[in-house]
Amino acid sequence: MHQKRSYGRILLVSTLVGNLEVALAVVVALLYVRTQPPPDEPPDYAAITAALFSAWPLVAIIAFLLTAVLVLPSVALADLPGRLLGGRESRWWWMVPLTVAALLAPPVLGIAAYNDAQTRPTLVFWAGATASLSVCALIARPRQPGLPGRVALWGTAVVAGTGLLGALGLAIGLLPAYEPPAIGPQTMPGTWIDHTRGTLVFTPDGRVTASRVAVHRPGDHPDDPSLRCSGTGTWSYEPGRDVWSQQVVLSVPGCSWSAWGVDGTGREPRIHQEVGGPGSGVLYRLRKASGAH
Repeated sequence: MHQKRSYGRILLVSTLVGNLEVALAVVVALLYVRTQPPPDEPPDYAAITAALFSAWPLVAIIAFLLTAVLVLPSVALADLPGRLLGGRESRWWWMVPLTVAALLAPPVLGIAAYNDAQTRPTLVFWAGATASLSVCALIARPRQPGLPGRVALWGTAVVAGTGLLGALGLAIGLLPAYEPPAIGPQTMPGTWIDHTRGTLVFTPDGRVTASRVAVHRPGDHPDDPSLRCSGTGTWSYEPGRDVWSQQVVLSVPGCSWSAWGVDGTGREPRIHQEVGGPGSGVLYRLRKASGAH
C-alpha cells in the first residue's frame, strides 16, 4: 500500500532543490569565469558575496512560488495516469517533464510574444526552465520518509563537491584556466582600437602610429580623465619567459607608455596598460580591429 502523498513535503523538497540548483549555477559560473579573459576591472568578490547572501531570500521565495504554481500541479497531473490505468507509480515518471513543459508553455510563450522576443532564445529558455523544474518535481515526487534531509545533505555535497573538483581541475590543468594567447610579432600589424576610438596602427616594418591613445600615470584612478597622446614611433614584440610575460614595447615621442601586456583570445587579441600601477588589476585595453591586417 502506497504511503499517502504529502504535497507539503513536495513543496519543501522542491523549494530546497530549487535553491540548490541556484547555488550550483553560481559555483559553475565562478569556475567558468576563471576560464575567460579578465575584465577591465577586477571583481569585488566581497561585494558579490554580500549581494548573493542578501538576494538569497528572494531566490527562496521565487523557488517556493514556482513550486506552488508549476511543480505541485505537475506532480498531481502526472499521478492521474497511474490512478486511471494502474501500475507502478515509477512507470509514469516521464509524465512529469511533459506536464511541466505544458504548464510552462503559456506564460513563457505569451511573455515572449508580448515582448517580441526571438524564437530561438525563447525555446532555449523554455527548455532550460522545463529541465530545472522537472528535476525539482522528480526529486520531490517519491513517497519516502526522510526525503528532505537526504536531499539537503546530498544536494549540499554536490554543490560543495563541484566547487572543490572544479578548483582542483583548474589547479592541475584538467580545466582550461585562462591564459593569454601567444600572439607573436606577426599578429601586431594592423589597427588596434580602444573604447573611445583611440587607435594604434602597427606596420610590419616596426613602425607605429598613435591617435588619441590614453596615457595613464602611476597612481591614476580608473575614473580619472586620462591624457591622450598621438604621434609616430616604433614598436617591438618581446616574447618573455611565457605567455604571461610577453610584452609589446612602443617608443613614441611624447607618449610615456610602459610595456603593453597581452590578453584577450587567439581570435580577439588585446594589449593593455594597468591603470594605477602594477598589480592594480584595472586594465586599459586596445583590441585588434576586426579584419585588420
